[in-house]
Amino acid sequence: MGDFSKDINSKFPNNKVKATLNIVYTANWISSLQNQFFKPYNISPQQYNVLRILKGAKKALKVQTIKERMIERSPNATRLMDKLSAKNLIEREHCPEDRRVVYISITDNGLELVNEISKNLKNDLLENLTEEEARQLSDLLDKIR
Repeated sequence: MGDFSKDINSKFPNNKVKATLNIVYTANWISSLQNQFFKPYNISPQQYNVLRILKGAKKALKVQTIKERMIERSPNATRLMDKLSAKNLIEREHCPEDRRVVYISITDNGLELVNEISKNLKNDLLENLTEEEARQLSDLLDKIR
């Protein structure tokens, strides 16, 4: 089992400081792994998150709804949608009643990509934890927020 303090060769004034920095360190570690995984698919983890949300919704969603459901809230959701649209993974549809409202739906190409990624996505980041430990970790993270 790794020891965060040895990984970064540092000591901490107390366990709360150590835990806080360990959360940040671990989040960056996970982010790096995700970026490496999604690189061959030519999308980012945030773009995959949008596609996953749209697939699960089974209908077109407002951009604002997608932003609210994202794991990593993106202040630049429009740019994410632009990139996904340019790759023909999503489609935009303006609301006839209010041209400011845009609905986003996943294309067949987007569905194919999500399905392909899902086949190769490994959920083994927490393989060293039991189900009970994973539940405890999730509960503790919820408690922090």
